[in-house]
Amino acid sequence: MANSPKPQEIIVIGAGIGGLTTAALLAHRGYSVKVFDQAIVPGGCASTFKRRGFTFDVGATQVAGLEPGGIHHRIFQELGVPVPEASPCDPACAVYLPGETEPINVWRDPLRWRDEQQRQFPGSEPFWQLMRTLFRASWAFQGRDPVLPPRNLWDVSRLLGAVRPGTLVTVPFTFWTVGDALRWFGLDGDRRLRTFLDLQLKLYSQVEAEDTALLYAATALGVSQDPQGLYHLDGSMQVLSDRLQQSLTRDGATLHMGHRVEAIHNPDKQVTGVSIRNLKTQATWTESADLVVANVTVQNLVQLLDNPPSGYRHRVDKLPPASGAFVIYLGVDDAAIPANCPPHLQFLYDGQGDIAENNSLFVSVSRPGDGRAPQGQATLIASSFTDVRQWWNTPDYDQLKDHYTQAAIARLNGYFDLSPQHLIHIEAATPRTFAHFTAREAGVVGGLGQRISTFGPFGFANRTPVSNLWLVGDCTHPGEGTAGVSYSADTVVRQIDAKFG
Repeated sequence: MANSPKPQEIIVIGAGIGGLTTAALLAHRGYSVKVFDQAIVPGGCASTFKRRGFTFDVGATQVAGLEPGGIHHRIFQELGVPVPEASPCDPACAVYLPGETEPINVWRDPLRWRDEQQRQFPGSEPFWQLMRTLFRASWAFQGRDPVLPPRNLWDVSRLLGAVRPGTLVTVPFTFWTVGDALRWFGLDGDRRLRTFLDLQLKLYSQVEAEDTALLYAATALGVSQDPQGLYHLDGSMQVLSDRLQQSLTRDGATLHMGHRVEAIHNPDKQVTGVSIRNLKTQATWTESADLVVANVTVQNLVQLLDNPPSGYRHRVDKLPPASGAFVIYLGVDDAAIPANCPPHLQFLYDGQGDIAENNSLFVSVSRPGDGRAPQGQATLIASSFTDVRQWWNTPDYDQLKDHYTQAAIARLNGYFDLSPQHLIHIEAATPRTFAHFTAREAGVVGGLGQRISTFGPFGFANRTPVSNLWLVGDCTHPGEGTAGVSYSADTVVRQIDAKFG
């Protein structure tokens, strides 16, 4: 079959990691690309900001896929730019359950992590063995670059090309949740195990164990171990954006920050261009485009389209409410940090949601010499999930924000020494903050919950019902995180190349 005429102009909406990766790869392959984003700094939820000598990661604080063969490693190799320097997180996370002083350490070494599982959760080995089996099969399948969900014959061919006999072990579990697996092994009454799984899976899937798709959970819980693993970037998360920006501009693409795309024009279900506003001058104009890639949420995409397909809009409208985040950014003296503190910790507290609906905090701590803090000081970032609606409906926003801030500091003070003499800078972000700086609808974070209805083969495709309009980011397969959105970007580029190459 002959290829379609190559697009003369491609517009990428959004300079998050997904959008930057898409633009960099397309420009490197010879396409003419323009990127527009309303923010001042590229990176989206993986960008940074500076205060009083501290560099704070806005949202994402750890990264997967830097190992040889990992998605970031592959992409940087193709682009011909250096892979960012990073150190492995070991443990990937130290999880503290209510009333416990010894953490559950998610070790990088697989054997050490297996010993930890058996010690912390006696009798659970059959469950973990199943998770390891599913992880190996799913990881190998994903490494062969399938397209999920498929939307045309080319997509189907890529999906079938990724299947091997070993992949079939996952098929019987396609419609299982983690809750189903716990019941199968008679572990549904193990509250401690379920609590741990709820905490970890909420970070990666946006939903707890009962509703998280088992195949997604196997990957989310298995990626922390060698030879994969989670990494702490030297400098900050901004390093990823900087490398991608350097690549795309080198290859002729243009990046326009401070420019908001206000509409995508799609008469007759065909993209023709976008309307843009320069937020500095308030000038507006329409930019023609043969193809548009939107690094936005599906909710934002429906709002941007002149004529959203009714079935697509209906599906988006039926989605369960997405989560928001309350984040506190602290600049502290080193004396506030306990000796041998892991880079990432998770705490679940007794009591009723003083801080957030699930009463937990995920904490990231800088390392000496990693470029995030002056000598003798450190950054401490703590986040909790929150219902976005309360932040938009309250008449006392500032009072609610201050209450959350003080409650978070009080909670953290049980592990860190956050006495006033150790606190140098305090700042907080709410869903309203994220909405303002990232333009994500209502300030939601992390994409769609990885339920059966929205993960993998049942999720939102990169191809949309509008011709020559693609969706990239954490609302598509394989989900959230810089590695996940980079996979989606790579998929979109391969689809565009197959159509126009």
